[in-house]
Amino acid sequence: MARIAGVDLPQEKRMDIALTYIYGIGRSNVKQILAKAQVDGAKRIKTITEDELNRVQKAVEGIFKVEGDLRREIADNIKRLREIGTYRGIRHIKKLPVRGQRTRSNARTKRGKRVTIGAMKKDDRAKLDTAPVAEKK
Repeated sequence: MARIAGVDLPQEKRMDIALTYIYGIGRSNVKQILAKAQVDGAKRIKTITEDELNRVQKAVEGIFKVEGDLRREIADNIKRLREIGTYRGIRHIKKLPVRGQRTRSNARTKRGKRVTIGAMKKDDRAKLDTAPVAEKK
């Protein structure tokens, strides 16, 4: 089993695709890594030799911040923005889009399920109308 940066790479995938399973490495970064490691990206993970795997691992560690280190750095950056009270930090606190997207008609993923204000479903309204009212003393 090929393991780079704490991630098990799928055996049946090509090298250039399998490396994208590592957090922080995309398709454009893979080209740089494979060029530095001098490994063919068309090879499947199961056919890679130990020497090639070691070269790729050293290239990944040398060029990019990946997995835990990258996640920690991103979390620290967001925490810093929150603490100093920037606009972006406030948007993170409120769980709203940070990069200028509109929220009037979109942003459902970020904002969550719709909350209807002032309107009730027919069933709920009927229950309220028929419910006995508590008597005052």
